[in-house]
Amino acid sequence: MADITEVEYIWKNGEMIPWAEATTHILSHSLHYGSGVFEGIRCYQNPENGKSHVFRLRDHMERLHRSCKIACIELPYTVDELCDATLELIRKNNLPSCYIRPLVYRGYGVMGVDPTGSPTDVAIAVWPWESYLGADALENGVAVGVSSWRQRSNNAIPPAVKSTASYMNSILAKLEAKEHGYAEAIMLNEAGLVCEGTGENLFIVRDGVLSTPPLSDGLLEGITRDTVLCLADDLEIPAIEESLTRSDLYIADEVFMTGSAAELTPIGSVDGREIGKPGEVTRALQDRYFAVAYGQIDDYADWLAEV
Repeated sequence: MADITEVEYIWKNGEMIPWAEATTHILSHSLHYGSGVFEGIRCYQNPENGKSHVFRLRDHMERLHRSCKIACIELPYTVDELCDATLELIRKNNLPSCYIRPLVYRGYGVMGVDPTGSPTDVAIAVWPWESYLGADALENGVAVGVSSWRQRSNNAIPPAVKSTASYMNSILAKLEAKEHGYAEAIMLNEAGLVCEGTGENLFIVRDGVLSTPPLSDGLLEGITRDTVLCLADDLEIPAIEESLTRSDLYIADEVFMTGSAAELTPIGSVDGREIGKPGEVTRALQDRYFAVAYGQIDDYADWLAEV
């Protein structure tokens, strides 16, 4: 996984500020209690015409607003304002492609579990970031393991909130996976059903049918997940949402995970059970996904925000 590459500017609370000045107080509420929400977005440059586009920018900012609503955080910027700020920030940093991290968090002024009265800080950072698990992962797939850590339940931390607090068990699962020699972890929910990766949604293919767990099983409403379901429909690949067991992963013909960071990464093995090289369905969806994200298919122009 790549380290962060510094750029010149970060957008914070309506202003462009130098990267090194994008700081927050050590007693900020969200640092102590995880009371923040965020997004992960990508900007791609079309290799054919050199134009850069942010992929599904508005959808991400709308989800950020939904996360704030569920978390009872007042977000003082509209979706349009956040979209405009993102595009301006990319231009100001002169980045042809990049990863984008909007963050809304409770700042300095109140301590204790009750956040009432703490200010809301809003920041957007951008930086160059290649494939989350590496270029080889996109091509050949990765080995994953089912974690002993369970995903949080619907009534513990709402999975519809992409919150900073939600990722503690993802961190524990990721570290456990690395210790066991896996690139990534898969978490089950409290009922023992397949939920998601540490930061990705999951898909399997069996007998030509694409399957993914339903949102009711406790997973994040992934925007890349939605993208893949739309692309599958366009490619006439049968796709269903259904609960999956650990055994379903072992006997699948193909398995892959999706997310703005992971994009569409094939899985080559689960708990040492070989799945194999990326299959026909995975390859078709992966090729289509990148063609859409790079702005090479006009039918999906509504998903792209030109920089």
